[in-house]
Amino acid sequence: MWARPISPQRSSLAIGLAIAGLYVSGPGAGAHGSGAERGLVMLLPTGYYLAGGAFAVAASFALLAIVPVKDLEQTVALRRALFRAPKAPQGSRLVTSAIAVVFWGVLLLAGVTGSRDPLANPLPTMFWTVWWVGFPLLHALFGNLWKWFNPWHAPLKLIGWMTRGQLGNGSILSLPRALGYAPSIVIFGAFAWFELVSLAPSDPTRLAEIIALYWCLVLAAMILFGEEPWSATAEPFSIFFTLIAAIAPLQIETVPSQHGERRMVCLVWPGRVLIERPGMTISGTLFILLALASVSFDGLSRTFLWLDQIGINPLEFPGRSAVTLPNSAGLLGTFALLSTVFYASVFVGCLLAGRPASTINAAGRLVYSIIPISIGFHAAHYLTNFLLDGQFAVVALSDPFGRGWDLLHVGSFQPTASFFNNIEDVTLIWNAQALVICVAHVIAIIMAHYIAVRLFATPRTAMTSQYALAALMVFYTVFGLWLLSTPTGA
Repeated sequence: MWARPISPQRSSLAIGLAIAGLYVSGPGAGAHGSGAERGLVMLLPTGYYLAGGAFAVAASFALLAIVPVKDLEQTVALRRALFRAPKAPQGSRLVTSAIAVVFWGVLLLAGVTGSRDPLANPLPTMFWTVWWVGFPLLHALFGNLWKWFNPWHAPLKLIGWMTRGQLGNGSILSLPRALGYAPSIVIFGAFAWFELVSLAPSDPTRLAEIIALYWCLVLAAMILFGEEPWSATAEPFSIFFTLIAAIAPLQIETVPSQHGERRMVCLVWPGRVLIERPGMTISGTLFILLALASVSFDGLSRTFLWLDQIGINPLEFPGRSAVTLPNSAGLLGTFALLSTVFYASVFVGCLLAGRPASTINAAGRLVYSIIPISIGFHAAHYLTNFLLDGQFAVVALSDPFGRGWDLLHVGSFQPTASFFNNIEDVTLIWNAQALVICVAHVIAIIMAHYIAVRLFATPRTAMTSQYALAALMVFYTVFGLWLLSTPTGA
């Protein structure tokens, strides 16, 4: 089978069939935003589209068996230079970082002095909706924007200038290598807990205090250990955005030309940058799994099943204070379970391939295929929230301090949820969620297979090594579709 020549065009056809199979399987794994569309979903024959989704993901793995390694490598290596990358003016990163500092400074001031209503105050909606939902999606499309807009680069340069280079431009202490990504795991875990479990994550004053405290702590850490070392392994959002940016289809690359090499903006296969990276350490692998586990538990914690398991009547939800302890355990348990199952899947795959000792190395490489699934879940999960709360963010930003201003000229515009009230708009939303999930799964499948053929001796062995991981992805698809179809009560 592997000796049969297949053209790159037929490789693309196989990939297209995988996308099509996923798309027609159902409304989209993991899409469970506001819950406003659930009543319509429950009218569907749930069992059929759960089975269809599982079959589609399994079939997409099988389709890769007919694609020879050479054609797969040619497909992944494809790139198209679009236009010459403009050279950034000297000091431009300093300017963009300073703009970010001023912008967030105004939002923090609004959080403390503005409206107590989380929807009328711009800080909660800008942080949770625009920054945490929208900003990662921009990275998945256009690359690493956080490098330009992180709020620590400019202050560090200012401190370096004021101290004549004694502070801010380098490091005072070396960050212990033995820590690995442990600091980022702890910090991101605390962030996920604050978002999903804490009593009032959208309270403007409390949110402003926590953001300001975190900014100060990170600034101090970067002064001690250096901006680059801390950002690389300890600052979770820098790591998160950098990993997501690596799956962007637009990348700046050096391309040979008649006049030498040029830096061009290129259209590339999503995830190719990650495929070529060295494998993650165990702590780095766990960090990526934590990102997926947190959004997975966010969906699970709202379901009737989960609420029933912790003794809560979903029709009489008593508030977050009543579920703080079980949800804390649930978040930690989801992370532990996903990590265990992932490593077990990789171990079984390596065992089937005759190389069980390669489990840690293989897991550190194959975990990159989790990143497109994570951002796909992220996008589908929060889509409906973004559509609604994004409107509140614009209105609140137009009058950040509740003084009756209209800085963005929104006039008398009022946020509306009317697009949840008719089947045409809801169907459009479902299709968008489905497309995101389909593309994310296919990218993940291609990445995992490509990594496997580099890890193992023969294409057949590589395919064998992925059986367990394929089963995990099939399960995750069914789990996501179930989250979409099941009723929620919180």
